[in-house]
Amino acid sequence: MPHRGSGMGRSPAFETVAKYVTTDLASFLEIEQGTAKVGGREDVSFFDLRVTSTFRREDDAWKLVHRHADPITTPHPEGPLRGSSG
Repeated sequence: MPHRGSGMGRSPAFETVAKYVTTDLASFLEIEQGTAKVGGREDVSFFDLRVTSTFRREDDAWKLVHRHADPITTPHPEGPLRGSSG
């Protein structure tokens, strides 16, 4: 089974909503929760992302072949892509 995580800072938490796994393919729908600096700001923001990830087994290793994430679970008055004002 593939391992998911971030190499930058604290690893996000994953809540699995649905999954489909075969011997050579795995697809997950998850809610990813974490923190990040957004739009060039200095402060750290909490986020919830709806994430779909698909992995394929190649040479006895799992490779990420598709990942889509959107911030639809965390509405913000400035919108999902908040930029710095400057």
